[in-house]
Amino acid sequence: MCGFIAEFSAGPPVTQDSLLRGTRAMRHRGPDAQGVWLASNAQVGMGHARLSIIDLETGNQPIANEDDSMHIVVNGEFYDHDRIRQELKAAGHCLSSASDSEIALHLYEDLGASCLRLLRGEFAFALWDERSCVLFAARDRFGIKPLFYAQVGDTVYVASEIKALFAAGVPARWDHAAVHRRLMMMNLCDETLFHGVRQVPPGHYLLASRSGVRLVRY
Repeated sequence: MCGFIAEFSAGPPVTQDSLLRGTRAMRHRGPDAQGVWLASNAQVGMGHARLSIIDLETGNQPIANEDDSMHIVVNGEFYDHDRIRQELKAAGHCLSSASDSEIALHLYEDLGASCLRLLRGEFAFALWDERSCVLFAARDRFGIKPLFYAQVGDTVYVASEIKALFAAGVPARWDHAAVHRRLMMMNLCDETLFHGVRQVPPGHYLLASRSGVRLVRY
């Protein structure tokens, strides 16, 4: 189990302090390593708390592609990653780690959102695509791994846990209508108990850009 946070802002800069607070709030999910990446223009940043299972030495995150135009943070496991790794190498990719997480980065690099057709497992991840200036976040088909998001002003937050969103700066307020629905067993699949905080539904991905936030079923 790992945890991550990603922030994208079309307005005020993302701060390293916000990313660190969000990442530290998930230390229980990933006690082995914590890493933060912040773009030079401070438009986007990511943090990751790692539990080391595969690739104990070189699998720390966030992970960048060959030209640093993409960065990814992952929670979960991708199945059949050894075969996909060999196919990526044969296609000319240079992988910087032996982690299963890195295959999603290079598959997206080649295929965009269609990479999800080739990914099997229990996973949630967030990826920054500098070429398109898009934050891409996806959740596995059965929703085994959690993925929450919120928008506050011009900033979109995505994280593995709600407490990480709050630590990073999302206001913590009850959604009284959602609490009532939960007590009546009427809650919606993407709903949480907190105002402005939603789940990315299973089998969906999120796109965040200067045009706004959009959810897509894959």
